[in-house]
Amino acid sequence: MGLAGKNILHSVTYALFGSMLLVGCETDLKEVDRIASIQAEEPVDISQNVTVIYSDSAKVKAKMTAPEMRRYNVEKPYYEFQKGVTIIFFDEKGAETQRITSDYAIQKEAEELTEFRRNVVITRADGSVIKTEELIHDQKANTFYNHVPIEADFKDGRGHVMGSSFHSDGSFEMIDVQNMTGVHVFLPGEGPTFR
Repeated sequence: MGLAGKNILHSVTYALFGSMLLVGCETDLKEVDRIASIQAEEPVDISQNVTVIYSDSAKVKAKMTAPEMRRYNVEKPYYEFQKGVTIIFFDEKGAETQRITSDYAIQKEAEELTEFRRNVVITRADGSVIKTEELIHDQKANTFYNHVPIEADFKDGRGHVMGSSFHSDGSFEMIDVQNMTGVHVFLPGEGPTFR
């Protein structure tokens, strides 16, 4: 092989080697970009099959269960329950007073608000059931409210009730249903009262 042939072989070898380096660098740069984008995402802690007990003075007030809980460690931290949640409330004697279930919930720590969404069902100890697509719990005021239609079946003689929204105290004893329709009976001093 002559000198010209050797120079062509070296040129081809260098070109092939150089292109392999460029391909390798491009792959490495893509990997660096991928890792950087992962690090830029919101930091989140994920817990599976969660049970949380809320107590006061050694008395259990409520128990929350969820198949998954996500805690977002951001400037205003919050918890998200993408796979649903159940919260059971108890009285001073430990008897269940009501429970709330929903397909999704978010608890905002700074605002002290918990929002339940999609297939929200409130079940009282007497068997009364309230259904809605949204329920907001203001923890500071210990009140519940929503801005979407509500449907309820009360087992204390009030019957079936519907409304455009509602506001309630924390124990669902005083319920104010807006634009209420349905069959109901007012019984003074028993269970929820309507205005």
